[in-house]
Amino acid sequence: MLKVWLRGLVWSGFLGCVLLLVACSSQRINRAPVEDRGVNAKPASGAVAPATPVVKQLPGFENAGKPGYYTVKPGDTLTRISLDNGQTQKDIVRWNNIDKPNQIEVGQVLRVVPPVTSAPVSQVGVVTRPVTSSGAASAPTQPDTSAAALKPQSNASASGEDHVDWSWPVNGPILASFDEIKNKGLDLGGAAGESVMAAADGKVVYVGEGLRGYGKLIILKHNNTYLTAYAHNQALLVKEDQSVRKGQKIAEMGSSDTDRVKLHFEVRRQGKPVDPVKFLPAR
Repeated sequence: MLKVWLRGLVWSGFLGCVLLLVACSSQRINRAPVEDRGVNAKPASGAVAPATPVVKQLPGFENAGKPGYYTVKPGDTLTRISLDNGQTQKDIVRWNNIDKPNQIEVGQVLRVVPPVTSAPVSQVGVVTRPVTSSGAASAPTQPDTSAAALKPQSNASASGEDHVDWSWPVNGPILASFDEIKNKGLDLGGAAGESVMAAADGKVVYVGEGLRGYGKLIILKHNNTYLTAYAHNQALLVKEDQSVRKGQKIAEMGSSDTDRVKLHFEVRRQGKPVDPVKFLPAR
């Protein structure tokens, strides 16, 4: 009897569990709604959509690729850009309204030629009739329409390429000749402390060490066409905006940022390096 009673008890417990599971499965399960996070999903009502990142436009971007403009590349400095374009650093700063010349950005576009100013309109065709002492009007003065009067200025005059009276900046031997790719000027030998002289009359437009590979550097502007550069000095004896005369001592020869005492001398025609030997007098 005891065994029968135990079996009944076990069977009743098993049956109760089965009934409980069936009852639970019959209840409706409320699931949390699924939110679509895909790219095409719309934000929920009241939610704020993430802001689209704003792309920074660098100064002068609208002039990229236009003639007379230069896009800053990695490693550029205003000194380098000025020298390569035959301009003064102060002019480029002024033309581009640059507040911090040492913080130009890669991709920034700079004006490297002077802004064009419109010339005053001449009164061609206006007839004047000056009154003579007798009170009668003289014959009308016609505008000069001859070929000579209408001939435009020559390119040399318009660009300011006037005559420059050149001289050698030092008397030492040529250590390395001009090469458009490897050596953009002449390397001239001499002793430390030897005088470096201005190769022509001009104005000092740069004094400093801001151009890698040139050491202590001086740049002179002779006119709107020609610049000269004097590199690797040990002492700089002039200041920016100072006017100098041909043969005036402007520096002392040295070995700054190079492996030996020498003067690296460049002539730049509208920013492009040219062979100084073609300009300097024969020795």
